[in-house]
Amino acid sequence: SVVGKSAIRVSSVLNKDSRLYGKQFLTDNNDETCWSSDQGTPQFIVLRFNSPCTPREVKIMFQGGFVGKDCSFHGKMDDSSDLQFISNFYPEDVNSLQTFKLPPTELVQLKVLFAQSTDFFGRIIIYHIDVLT
Repeated sequence: SVVGKSAIRVSSVLNKDSRLYGKQFLTDNNDETCWSSDQGTPQFIVLRFNSPCTPREVKIMFQGGFVGKDCSFHGKMDDSSDLQFISNFYPEDVNSLQTFKLPPTELVQLKVLFAQSTDFFGRIIIYHIDVLT
């Protein structure tokens, strides 16, 4: 897993309450804590890796009813490049851990984009995210 060695940035936090719903809960391996976005679309998570790596899959555990729709991965190959589209992915509206494959591309940054949500207000809730090489 390269997530533990990554700087994480998120699009928003519910009511700006990072203490209860912040990005730190994406990687704490605790099923009782989560990142919850605020209302609105799109929402995203950006993972900046300590060194270039080739992510092969991303594992995400959503809260059912607050799942991303029209989702895609975007990446930066190096610090001077722009974000490039990598692939779309299609989560199910369930609570279980889901795995999404990535085509092999060396990256320094991965953006997970949720263009829409199964929630009417556009909120996304995620308990875990992991990136495996």
